[in-house]
Amino acid sequence: MLAILLRTVLLSQAILGAGLGYWLANRWGIPLWTPVLLALALPFVSMALIALVSAIKSRSGEGAALWWRSLIGEFVAGVKVFVMRQPWSVRNSGILPATGLPGRIPVVLVHGFLCNHRIWDDMAQALRARGHAVLALDLEPLFVSIDRYAPVVEQAVNAMCRHANARQVALVGHSMGGLAIRAWMRAHGVQRAVRVITLGTPHAGTRVDPHTRIPNGRQMRWQSDWLTALAAAETADTRSLLRIAITAQDNVVYPQRAQTLAGLTPTVFEGIGHVEMCLHPPVVEWVVQQLESIPLIPEQPPCEP
Repeated sequence: MLAILLRTVLLSQAILGAGLGYWLANRWGIPLWTPVLLALALPFVSMALIALVSAIKSRSGEGAALWWRSLIGEFVAGVKVFVMRQPWSVRNSGILPATGLPGRIPVVLVHGFLCNHRIWDDMAQALRARGHAVLALDLEPLFVSIDRYAPVVEQAVNAMCRHANARQVALVGHSMGGLAIRAWMRAHGVQRAVRVITLGTPHAGTRVDPHTRIPNGRQMRWQSDWLTALAAAETADTRSLLRIAITAQDNVVYPQRAQTLAGLTPTVFEGIGHVEMCLHPPVVEWVVQQLESIPLIPEQPPCEP
């Protein structure tokens, strides 16, 4: 569903760019190759403008050099994810077996808002090389309550347990994906989760769009009632499973340093943007290290709901 939406957006931008180029060529005598150039360039120009506007709105004043670095990195990551990868996802390939030494804890990857499993390409490759079987799921429908995603996560956890002959899995969530994992834990318990890692998740909510009418967007508003109720339902044992990473230059989830939970100290990465967290090598390596601290798993009967 998201891939179709993104392909439609890219096609619309290409048509608009070609039309503008054709008009300029006829109006001002600009070379006839201009329509082709603008058709190819407009998606990249749009991505640059989105990255720039969001970075300006979310700027925390923590250093110009880091801000510029995060802006450039977020533009590059946005092109990779929203232009080169996600639109061309025909189907989810399902569980990806480990390519390195097997026996590590299996991992379920949960993407964020307006993303699909292709945002995890770099992360999945790194985890598989270190012995983890990986399942990067797709959260659909796109614009529904985050609670609707709990059964999707539940299905993925059960599938991964059966595949790996394991009773527990680790879960990694980016942005809204971290909230989907927490909603799953509230609905289905924490017995099958050995570790939960969140990257750029709006645990306290974000000010990026305070007037959104989309159900999951309303739930992710700054200090929303839904987030308050979710936090109130969690015990200290639940929180002990979580490891939180944020970026101080997050251009989507801000105020940036407020995105944590009581009793937890987040790991802070500097000079990267929101989407870039899933691709940035130091973040990927940090996730791998968090999971490698979990002992190797013996084969055992699969976990049950």
